[in-house]
Amino acid sequence: MLKGIDPLLTPELLKVLAEMGHGDEIVIADANFTAASLAAGKPLLHLAGAGVARAVEAVMSLLPLDQDVSQPVGYMQVSHQPDGWRSALQSHVINSLSERGQALDNQCEAIERFAFYERVKQAYAIVLTSELQPYGNFILKKGVICEPLAG
Repeated sequence: MLKGIDPLLTPELLKVLAEMGHGDEIVIADANFTAASLAAGKPLLHLAGAGVARAVEAVMSLLPLDQDVSQPVGYMQVSHQPDGWRSALQSHVINSLSERGQALDNQCEAIERFAFYERVKQAYAIVLTSELQPYGNFILKKGVICEPLAG
């Protein structure tokens, strides 16, 4: 246990977050996600007992989002729903990010299911939660922590 560090963040997850560089992506996935096959060659971390919203909150307590892209947050679009439709879980996570000043609604991109899988193949790591809500999958693109540029 460390002061100021969310207790949900395991030593393995802290290591992965510290290793990630600017532009690397981490996936926070629900329990039904095809994590084992898509994680081939990358870290696959388990947060047993935690849901997606709580996992995103914990990761975002340390992870800056990439400000050099228009949509540093992606989420799996729910199949057979109209464009713009979000599940209760997706709405909750996106609203929470907005309320904490971490990402605006328009910085969160719905990604078609199979396109989401393809993007996951390029991710740095996958965090598998115990979330039972289907389509509860998010991608977070890491930004930088830096001092202001001197001119």
